[in-house]
Amino acid sequence: QVQLVESGGGSVQAGGSLRLSCAASEYTYSRSCLGWFRQAPGMEREGVAAICSGGGVAYYAASVKGRFTISLGNAKNTVDLQMNSLKPEDTAMYYCAASHRPLYGTGWFSGPMDYWGKGTLVTISS
Repeated sequence: QVQLVESGGGSVQAGGSLRLSCAASEYTYSRSCLGWFRQAPGMEREGVAAICSGGGVAYYAASVKGRFTISLGNAKNTVDLQMNSLKPEDTAMYYCAASHRPLYGTGWFSGPMDYWGKGTLVTISS
């Protein structure tokens, strides 16, 4: 059973915007906090943003704070990532992940995730 499916990746020029969406199963969405991670070629995976399905405070990596916004999507069981003022260094494969662990801060990114999506590619050209 597929738990998480990402969509919305693509190619834009620097300064542009993209919106990613993560569709979760009902079970996963209702019992998890969900986050976005990214991994560029040759780089370690980086936690980008996270939020819990019950709402509450969202947390961001310092590299994206003020430019990216994570939110509970309008579609059922979705979490969106609005990415503005994109830079070439934002180029990466973006993954949605879910964990049953509570979300208290950016340390959440370092803990184990229960589910991962397959990713969606974001390419930013200069």
